[in-house]
Amino acid sequence: MIGFLLGLPAVQHAFIAASLVAVVSGVLGPFVITRHAAFAVHGVSELSFTGAAAGLLLFDDALLGAILGSLVVATAIAGLGARDHERDAAIGVTLAFGLGVGVYLLGLMHNFASQATRLLFGQIFGVSTTEIWVLVGIAVGVLAVTLVIYRPLLFASVDPELAQARGVPVRLVGLVFLVLLALTVTEAAQIVGTTLVLCLVITPAAAAHRLSASPLVVTAVSVVIALVAADGGILTSLAVDVTPSVPITTISFGLYLVSRVVGARLRPRRRARPAVASGAATVRGGREQVDPA
Repeated sequence: MIGFLLGLPAVQHAFIAASLVAVVSGVLGPFVITRHAAFAVHGVSELSFTGAAAGLLLFDDALLGAILGSLVVATAIAGLGARDHERDAAIGVTLAFGLGVGVYLLGLMHNFASQATRLLFGQIFGVSTTEIWVLVGIAVGVLAVTLVIYRPLLFASVDPELAQARGVPVRLVGLVFLVLLALTVTEAAQIVGTTLVLCLVITPAAAAHRLSASPLVVTAVSVVIALVAADGGILTSLAVDVTPSVPITTISFGLYLVSRVVGARLRPRRRARPAVASGAATVRGGREQVDPA
């Protein structure tokens, strides 16, 4: 039965879309964790529903509305929360207003009940060919821009004050990152809905941070975990006949718990390595000082 289902175009589209979202989410997720921007992900994901509802009413296109709405929200958050201590307040204020507008738009969606449900909880098996190409374009664009700004973004995420002192345009980099995050969240919302988008953007990166301190390793592990959760969740849903968002979130959370256990065992080893290396360097330095005498 699973073999037959895997041959259906709708299922193949689901795997393609899930893989695209997993890769992009896995790449941006570590920056979200480092920049303490989990609340921003939540805010953008919730407000992308408002944009999608507006898109349905105005253009009969939920994805276009979600993209435009998320970009507006990202710009608003960047403008209102220019300083770190203002960011959460700016997100909260924008979220409250946007949800109010979303509730009003939801009341007008008398003929779009199924679309509204899809926006909230996702409908991965309903992704069309056109939406696949849109997701491909978003994924390629997000990954390309991330590659270009990777070094300044990493610097600004780890130590924004020092980065600014070194000439990095921290505010501009932050705005670009929020735009990339908004597009990624819009992608992920097509898979698991706006209410569960954190399981693909946040959880894999949080798990990866438990396993390594190397930015490249964390990114690679985050992508792998996101892929396993997304594609594994779809396979599980085909096997047990359950909504894909349920196994996707369950696998993602389960891998996070495993990473906490494994990370706790790896942490003493990581701490011991610098000490051993430092001791060896001291011994070598002592020999170098003694030998010439």
